[in-house]
This record gives sequence, structure tokens and C-alpha cells, in this order.
Amino acid sequence: MSALRRMLGARDWFYLLCLLVPFALYGLGLKAASAHSQFRGAGFGDLLGLLLSDVLFDLGYALLWVGAFAVAGCGRARPVLLALLHGTTILVLLVQTAAYQYFRTTGSTLDYGIIALSVAQFGEIKAVIASEVSVLSAALLAAVVLYAAFGPWLLTRALFRPRGEARPRLPVEAAGFLLLAAGFISLSGMAGGGASASFARDGFMNVVVTGLLERSETARFDLSSMPGVRPMETPTETRLVPTPRTQRKNVVFIHLESTRAFSVTPYNEEIDTTPFLAGLSRRSIFAERAYTTVPHTSKAIVSVNCGIMPNLTQEITESEPGGIPARCLPELLEERGYDTVLFQSATEEFEDRRAVAKNFGYEEFYPLESMDTEGYDRVNYFGYEDDIMLEPSRRWLEEHRDGPFMATYLGVTGHHDYRVADRYGVKRYAEDPTLNRYQNEVAYLDHFVRNVIEQYKELGLYEKTIFVIYGDHGEGFGEHGRYQHDDTIYEEGLRVPLIIHVPGRFEDGRRVEGLVDHLDILPTVADLLGYRIEGGDYPGYSLLRPIPEDRTLRFSCYHDYKCLASIRGHEKYIYHYGRQPEELFDLAEDPAERHNLAPQADPAKLRRLREDLLRWRASVLAAYDGARYR
Repeated sequence: MSALRRMLGARDWFYLLCLLVPFALYGLGLKAASAHSQFRGAGFGDLLGLLLSDVLFDLGYALLWVGAFAVAGCGRARPVLLALLHGTTILVLLVQTAAYQYFRTTGSTLDYGIIALSVAQFGEIKAVIASEVSVLSAALLAAVVLYAAFGPWLLTRALFRPRGEARPRLPVEAAGFLLLAAGFISLSGMAGGGASASFARDGFMNVVVTGLLERSETARFDLSSMPGVRPMETPTETRLVPTPRTQRKNVVFIHLESTRAFSVTPYNEEIDTTPFLAGLSRRSIFAERAYTTVPHTSKAIVSVNCGIMPNLTQEITESEPGGIPARCLPELLEERGYDTVLFQSATEEFEDRRAVAKNFGYEEFYPLESMDTEGYDRVNYFGYEDDIMLEPSRRWLEEHRDGPFMATYLGVTGHHDYRVADRYGVKRYAEDPTLNRYQNEVAYLDHFVRNVIEQYKELGLYEKTIFVIYGDHGEGFGEHGRYQHDDTIYEEGLRVPLIIHVPGRFEDGRRVEGLVDHLDILPTVADLLGYRIEGGDYPGYSLLRPIPEDRTLRFSCYHDYKCLASIRGHEKYIYHYGRQPEELFDLAEDPAERHNLAPQADPAKLRRLREDLLRWRASVLAAYDGARYR
């Protein structure tokens, strides 16, 4: 105790305690709340293990400032030290709060890459952030920041006399405190393991560690120079060649935003959200096991429109000039005399969708800004209900009814934050209020699809049109601890509806039982139109032909180094880049992915599955990197 008294006076000890004790309690409280919500069945010891990194970090942080105060004493460096103390404390508090909020919203941990992406795209995502911050939480955070900035000074000033001038002191003990601080903070970055490695780290330290590891991870998982890794084939010279079967039918893509197969009646008869789609599916090509490629809209629509894997990075490179190393369907059809248009009920600026549409080859683009919003409901932070596209669609179709044309309806109903449009009423589909709002949005989409098809019937275009109705990705509601879609690599995030309706054909239905993904849409449409693709190959399969039984589908999370997955038959493998143990599921016996078979699996088999995914990812990235320098 005497050593502690020699290092700092009572005033300084009081000042530091007034700042650091609330700081530690706040951070531990946020982590405990997250741990309780995520690991409800965990024992007390397990929960303490999840808090270990936070405790170590708080100890190290406290020792750091005690040592720094002892070194600086009361000299001229003190104002600078105080500014650093309060500034870094506020920074840590903000990052920890953001980590808590991000985890609560998505079920994923916040890391350096996500923060860097958010800063770069802040203009686009500020509405997303605002939608997740309530008035109460904003007021609480403001109070925390204000206290961290002024609270200790006000309390100390009220209880202690003004400090007199004194020389800086340099006790030997201060060096020991600083060394201990370095040790505890370093240990906090290494703490954690098992099924929650990244979660177990203190929120601030996880951002620091992932930032430091970013370059090493890039090198570690860049296998492009390894033997056997070749760039993905890029169909940049393809064209559609007429055959005796060629028909000049219109092509319509109806995009069902954030729509998972489990919430659509044709895939789940226990829920009556989409009776129209249920009836339509019985008179159409119906893919029983359809998947997205990456659970993020701007990535998924690359596969839908262009028939190739999107760039497997979190950057929206598909909006850049030359950002897609393939000829996309709108461009191919335009060469065959088609007019092309994309309607979007979201704002134009969101992920630079106008540039994306241009890269796909669409001649015309109508975003939300070109539409009259009066009488329509906003359904999320960047768009309005999909029916808002119907009137612009009618005007355009009346001008282009002689066709042929390709029209895409890129909706946003169904996307987080699930503000239900009550145009068609609201039902009770689920006990959970958030899931219920989402299910009602899916029900709305059923009406929208019906409305589009009715419009084509009214204009005499229905019999001349091929309708491709697809979900871009699924949505998670905590089934595996994850929410929304970007990094939801489980079935609720990957499996989507896919129905291709050709009036007068497939009236008895055509059920495709094999593994299908978005890559199959382009070759299927070309086949339905009777065109032959020459000048290159697309990796997908026409659904008019048999799907290989040994086909393997591969997937990536949206954010960098979060997760990869593959499915072959009914065997699904998930790799989490060491953030949590790899997973292996038998979807035939365990469709809900509850029983991880990886601990009992042959390690050599798991290694082969892991290396296959990493090589696949490297081949896709190599193709896009090569395209940038052409």
C-alpha cells in the first residue's frame, strides 16, 4: 500500500477510479448481455470464460494509466496525458458499444474490416446505423461519453482542493505497472477459443487484433500462386446464336429481396405466406434445392444476371468499370434486338446500383428517385414497397410492348429493418415480433408477383414472356445465432426460392431435385429462348437438362475472412477461418443443421474440404484481379 501511495496521491487515485471503474463496468455489462443472449445454455464457468479477455483488458488498461500518471506526475505533460486518457477511453467505449450493437443486430462479431468498410461507405449505411439506434440507446451512449469526458474532473474538483504545482515523479514502480499493463493487454488479445474465439475477445481488442492480422490473413489465405489454382473461367467473349428453336419471348426477372425458402409456401407447406407462388410453382420449373452464391444482394445479382461467381470480397467491385469479367444476359440479349430495363424500389445511391445495372448491360434504369412515392409506404431505410414500381413499369411496357425486351424488378420489400406495408393486411405468422414482421413482408411479395403478372396479362404480354422469380438470399433470425444475411452461411441464409414460369409450358410442373444455384439462371433462360451460347462457357447448368448428381455448390460470406461453405449431395461443410470450429452436417438427416459431425469426422477429409474451398476462393479472386488490369 505504501508503494501505491508513493506513486500517486489521493486526488489522482480518486480521479482514475472515477473514470476506470465505470469504464470497466460498462464494458463488462455489454459483454455479459451479449453472452447471455447468445449462450443461454452455458454454465456460469463458461460465461466467465467469455469475459476473461474483457477482464484482462480492463486490468491492463487501468495499469497503463496508473503507470502513466506516476510517470507524468503534475508537470507540463499532465494536460496532454489527460487528453490522451479521456480520448482513448471514449474511443474504446464507442468501439465496444458498436461491437455490442453489431452483435445484437447480426449475431456476428465486429472486426477491423467491417469498420473500414463502414467508414468507406458511411454515406450509404448511415441510415442503416440510424435504424438500429433507438432514442434511449443514443441518450445512454451520449451520457456515457459525457461522463467519460467530464465526470471524473467534476467529481474530483468537488471533493478535493485545487492541485498545487509539483515536480513530475518517476518512481521505479511505474515501470512495473507499465510492463504489467502490456502483459495483460497482450493476453486479452489472445484470450478466447472454442466455438466463440472472436466473440470471447474484448470488443475493442478484437478490432485491434483483426486489424493487425489483416495483411497476414490475406497472405495466409491467398493460394493463387499454389500449384493447381487457376483463375476462374471468365466468359468475356460469349454470344447468343439463334437455332431453329429460337423464340423472341420477353424475359422478366422478379427479385424477391431477402426471401428465404423456409418462409415461402411452396417450400414450406406449414406456412401460408405465398399462396399465389404456391399455385404458380405447380405450373412452372420449380427448383427444390436452390441456393444463392453469396448472401448479399449486389453479389447475388451478379450470379443471376451474369452467370458467374461474384467477386468474393466485401467491396462492391461490380459497380466499377470493367468490374465484371463476363458478358451478362442483358448485354447478350441487347445484341439480339432486345430492349432492357431495370426498375428498383431502392434509392439509386445504395451500393451504386446504377453503375451495377450499367455493367450488367441494362440500357435503362429507374430507381426510387424517378418514382412518385405518394401513397406508398417506406419498408426499410433505403426503399419503398415494391408496388411503387408498377406504374413506371406500365408506362415503359406500353412503349415497348412490341418487344422483345428484358425487364427486371429489383425490389426491397423483405429487407431489414422489416417495416411492414399494410396494403394487403397484416397477419400473425410467428410469435417473435421481428420474424412476424418479416413473414408479413414475404406475404406482401406474393401480392407483388401476382400484380406484375396481372399487369402483363392486361397488356397482352403474358403469353409472350418468361418469368424468373428468385430470392437473392435468405435471412437469419437467430437459428444459429446470426441475424439478417451477410454472414448467415446456414440454410436459412443460403436457400432461396427459384421458380421459372413460362405460360403454356410446364403446365404439369417440372420439379428439379438436384442442387441448383443462381449460376443456372442465365443458361436456363438462353435454353428456354432457344439460343446456343458460343464463344465461351458459363459454369451453370440449364434446368431443362439433367443436373449432375456429383455437383458441388460453394458459397462465401459477404464480409472478408468470415466463412465459406460447400454442399455436395446432402453433405454440407462450413469453414470459419478459425474464428470457430469447422462444421459438417448431413442435410438429409439434419436439415436444421443442429448436429455438427465435424468432431467425429476424418481430419484428412475435413482438410480436403477446407483446401477445396480456399482454392476455389483464390481462383475466383484471381479472375477478378486479372480483369482489373485488362
